[in-house]
Amino acid sequence: MAGTRRRVQGRWLAICVLVFSAGCHTGRGEAREPFPVWVEQLRAEALQEGISAGLLDEALHNLTPDPRVIRFDRSQPEFVQTFDEYLKARLTEARINEGKRLLRRHRDLLAPIAQKYGVGPSYLVAFWGLESGFGRHQGTYSVIRSLATLAYDTRRSSFFRRELISALKILQEGHIRPDRMVGGWAGAMGQNQFMPSSFLRYATDFDGDGRKNIWSSNQDVWASIANYLKKNGWRRDETWGTAVALPENFPRDPADLKPQKTPGGCSALRSLSRQLSLAGWRSLGLSRQNGADLPEAGPKAALILDREGGRTSYLVYPNYRVILKYNCANKYAVSVGLMSDLIQ
Repeated sequence: MAGTRRRVQGRWLAICVLVFSAGCHTGRGEAREPFPVWVEQLRAEALQEGISAGLLDEALHNLTPDPRVIRFDRSQPEFVQTFDEYLKARLTEARINEGKRLLRRHRDLLAPIAQKYGVGPSYLVAFWGLESGFGRHQGTYSVIRSLATLAYDTRRSSFFRRELISALKILQEGHIRPDRMVGGWAGAMGQNQFMPSSFLRYATDFDGDGRKNIWSSNQDVWASIANYLKKNGWRRDETWGTAVALPENFPRDPADLKPQKTPGGCSALRSLSRQLSLAGWRSLGLSRQNGADLPEAGPKAALILDREGGRTSYLVYPNYRVILKYNCANKYAVSVGLMSDLIQ
């Protein structure tokens, strides 16, 4: 019922923003000001943040909401696909083979980045491949228009308004022109699909040309990914996790393995068990997927508590939680880890 209500609200909001109705309501008793009025309020805030009037004239000229963005927002694949469907769609033979080829081709360029940030080259290529098809599919949506649409929407208005101000700051710094600032429907940009706030915190000018160019400089793309992971706690020379086989009598939802407190922040953490030593997991009957014993030594690991009936479970280490900071979805994080393993 709640999901149906959100879809109806989303369709109604899309209609509202297109006609700029002065009395547009979201279905929860909230009235939105007409979109042009909202844009003027945004402009005033951006001016206070130090964005120049000339840039705002260019970036906000004839700005209108994009109804496609609202539709995509309500049907994200991390929400509607099972684990198996998600992995099958992304870890294709063609993508894995291309990842292997590109890892070999760019090994000399990747090596100094891996050395500086402590992130293995296969992980950098895995993120690159899964985020943008190795740079080919960066998105064709205007980042400013997409973010304005989502900021005007009420589902996560504050978050996307902050991202929109961050995008304007990137333009102000001269890293990209407004007409070339394109990306995915939700405002993620470049070959590594950074949100604007992530760009401001982590984007890196590794090739030394004076711009943090995540759109067309492979070195800047890979270094920015590596910098993101390092600053969020990536552990050098440690892996992300491993596929495991559960004993036949292992419960699908073991209550005694749940964390004592539900973690805050990333909601995907709620699907992880509490962390045990590898010896502890062995004592519960877990083994590698091929039946071999788990390693004797290693960091504590959590089990992904799969409630979808999937065929494979995973023990995941601290680096897995760092991947979740890049994209808070267990299906995504597992796909990155498996992709890295497969292309090495």
